[in-house]
Amino acid sequence: MEQAEAVTAKEVGKNPTLDEIVEPENDLKNWLVEYVGEKLNPENNEVTVEMIVEVLSEEFPEFLMVVAEENWIRGYHQALSDVETGRLAQMQEESEKAKAEQDEQD
Repeated sequence: MEQAEAVTAKEVGKNPTLDEIVEPENDLKNWLVEYVGEKLNPENNEVTVEMIVEVLSEEFPEFLMVVAEENWIRGYHQALSDVETGRLAQMQEESEKAKAEQDEQD
């Protein structure tokens, strides 16, 4: 039997995008890659998304907070919508089941 590879608690919730190397495809990305590269001076000269997030969190936390808050709010609204949709589907299913049982009795 093959053993599964151990995963740390830190890795469980980690977004794989954070490890992606950022290619300077436009002026903004080029500037960010250059800025973060100069600040962190990575050994392999490659800047990842996680490095950019790290620098932004240190130097422009207001920006990341707004993005995080907006993401949380959108997720919360989506969850409420999903709950309502599920509740309505359950009610419809129960109504159809009750109608079918009533039809069988008649």
